[in-house]
Amino acid sequence: MLKSKKAEVIAQLTSSFSETKAVVICEYKGLTVDKLEVLRKSARAKNTSVQVVKNTLAAIALNNANMSGVEIKDTNIFIWSDDVISAAKVAADFAKISDLFVIKAGYLDKEPADVAKIEAFAKLPGREELLGMLAATWMAPVTNMAVGLNALRKKLEEA
Repeated sequence: MLKSKKAEVIAQLTSSFSETKAVVICEYKGLTVDKLEVLRKSARAKNTSVQVVKNTLAAIALNNANMSGVEIKDTNIFIWSDDVISAAKVAADFAKISDLFVIKAGYLDKEPADVAKIEAFAKLPGREELLGMLAATWMAPVTNMAVGLNALRKKLEEA
């Protein structure tokens, strides 16, 4: 790879990593292209980016984005997103269906994170689920009042 191309990749990754809240580093050695496409499609559905990058270029980009503290070695694929839970879920869900895909480490809110922390975030409900829970909580008093008024109406009609 030419130096100019490397500088371009580093600049693009630095920009992406600076604007993101979660980066998950995984090993993918032995996966077929078809299986990696499954990972990319599931990531795309959750507005998450997936890319295989040379370790040295990724390390430089991560350092430029003020993320350090995780050793990067072997074959790696990087998953990142603005939503911490989304990136963790994409990695954890794919690790469940593929034995060759292993979560190694990552950064959550610019802080180094181990596998246990990433898997814990993956178990949390996603943004849409949380918004649904919040809407249901807000609607509960209104629903209860409507049910109560309806019961009162029926009781008055019978009397």
